[in-house]
Amino acid sequence: MGYSLERKSAVLERMLPPNNMAIWQLSQEEGISEATLHKWRALAREKGSTAARCGRWGRAGTTAVS
Repeated sequence: MGYSLERKSAVLERMLPPNNMAIWQLSQEEGISEATLHKWRALAREKGSTAARCGRWGRAGTTAVS
């Protein structure tokens, strides 16, 4: 299942500082698996959270290659 850039960005906003919402809680509220959320968070941290905010997401939660 693919997720829109807007949804990924909104979920990341809740997951990353300063909000730091627990992944298990986001998973329940958003209906997205914990594994997917962990992947999104790791990629956002790896690329810097600005990648998510700038819409630089590729397919299936991966960051686009520049």
